[in-house]
Amino acid sequence: MASDLEIKAKDAYIDDHFELAAKLLTQAIEQNPQSAELFAERAQANIKLDNLTEAVADANKAIELDPSMSKAYLRKGTACFNLEEYQTAKAALETGAALEPGNERFTKLIQQCDKCIAEEIDVIPNQSSEKMIPTNDASADVDASADVDASADAVASPDAEPVDELANQVTVAPAKPKYRHEYYQKPEEVVVTIFAKGIPANNVSVDFGEQILSVTIDVPGEDAYIFQPRLFGKIVTSKCRHDVLSTKIEIRLAKAEPIHWASLEFSKEITVAPRSNALAIGAPTPSYPSSKPKRTDWDKLEAEVKKEEKDEKLDGDAALNKFFRDIYADADEDTRRAMRKSFVESNGTVLSTNWKEVGSKKVEGSPPDGMEMKKWEY
Repeated sequence: MASDLEIKAKDAYIDDHFELAAKLLTQAIEQNPQSAELFAERAQANIKLDNLTEAVADANKAIELDPSMSKAYLRKGTACFNLEEYQTAKAALETGAALEPGNERFTKLIQQCDKCIAEEIDVIPNQSSEKMIPTNDASADVDASADVDASADAVASPDAEPVDELANQVTVAPAKPKYRHEYYQKPEEVVVTIFAKGIPANNVSVDFGEQILSVTIDVPGEDAYIFQPRLFGKIVTSKCRHDVLSTKIEIRLAKAEPIHWASLEFSKEITVAPRSNALAIGAPTPSYPSSKPKRTDWDKLEAEVKKEEKDEKLDGDAALNKFFRDIYADADEDTRRAMRKSFVESNGTVLSTNWKEVGSKKVEGSPPDGMEMKKWEY
């Protein structure tokens, strides 16, 4: 019989409270970690939330616990399809279809996978598949309602708390990664290292998809560690392998293409330039934009500013001041000393360039005609 948490999660799912449903299912899984049904239900909630890699992880766990559960393969196929992992999606869907013959949902998704795989092979530009997340489609709604289970177990009890109140009560803090990981790469492979010390090999599960790495470390008595990134580039699953060592888990991912991965995980902000099959003979070497700031040639900039100042046309006092600045700039040291001394001592009324004349005496002020000089009083 379904637990109270599972019933409330189903009610939340029906009311489109998918985030609340996922949180409640997480609590139910903590109480019953061997329930394939709970993992399959949370996979569906994660698909609705567009948490696709988490949905694949939940579907894989459900399949591990119950390999005969057809809807777990449907969840995995749907999530992988939306991740553009068409080969992996098709394999999961075909297995599910064999378990549930005649289910049109499997047939339609497999056809979509075949179409997208053909487009990838033919490299058809400007075409992409649509996401197959069930929304308003009638057949999808039937599937969702079937997953919710219309039996008496799915009816919430009168004592059940309202969904809105429960949403305020249930909070899940972001979990800090239990194990540290890092990676490095070669032209042909990426090596991922998870620093987990003393973990038995039978407690480590590693799965590979076209562009997904799924690592689960499940030690009895401890919370399971799940690391499932969508990878930056595609990999060749048949050539990937992993080793469980005494101090770490080493995973070797075989690149599908010998390109440089800008990061381990896929990001919409980081894209890979399309590769051509061959470069034309004699074609210029392609250049790539650099992230380094362009170096400023300050000497050249100063020369340009000086030229502009020299060529500038001025009138009146501005022209006179420029004239004296030019004299000062081109003068020798004695001339400059004479100009500074005469200007300062005469309170700006005399400007001499003859150091022999002004160097041995104080320069008296010489006001313009019709004006007299007064000492400034503070």
